[in-house]
Amino acid sequence: MERLYKVSEVARMLNVSTVAVRKWIKAGRVKARRIGKLWMIPESELRRFLGEKPKETRAVIYARVSSHKQKKDGNLERQTERLRQYCSAKGYKVIDVVTDVASGLKEDRSGLQKLFKMVESKEVDVVVVEFRDRLTRFGFDYLKRFFESHGVRVEVVEESEKDYMEELIEDLVSIIISFAARIYGKRSQKFKKIKKFVEEVVSNDN
Repeated sequence: MERLYKVSEVARMLNVSTVAVRKWIKAGRVKARRIGKLWMIPESELRRFLGEKPKETRAVIYARVSSHKQKKDGNLERQTERLRQYCSAKGYKVIDVVTDVASGLKEDRSGLQKLFKMVESKEVDVVVVEFRDRLTRFGFDYLKRFFESHGVRVEVVEESEKDYMEELIEDLVSIIISFAARIYGKRSQKFKKIKKFVEEVVSNDN
């Protein structure tokens, strides 16, 4: 949210009287918002009045699909293009497009790790994703708070994804296979049987 300044604060910054600031507001030289009994001046308006260029919003697009099949079908490219259009409409400067082809449950995604580094080094102002689960299947609010703690906001273009069943099934399969590997070991016959069975069930269901 944009910072708002009181008339007295603006007067101190500009080394003028509050009367002068109120006259500017009345004359329309400075645009202010009436909040209760107070006139509040947005930071962007103060910058404009001082002749400063508005700060450019640096955006990073993050897009993800769960499988190489989805990428091959063009889902990742279309997702990225929709996000570019969104940023263009918002007037954001897209400084990077970060993508992953991996499950939303996977925490060590290369693209996600790159995004973390950009956020921590304050290279970006806003991270734009199409849906919440593009960033992560679970724990979205924790990631959002982490980004915000570094002064970066997260913008979600759409609140809910209509067609997510295929990816959800793939994520569940990933969980089952991962747990089976931990319990029995990847080289064990038991693990191989479970993996084959799960993959056959999913394949037959499709």
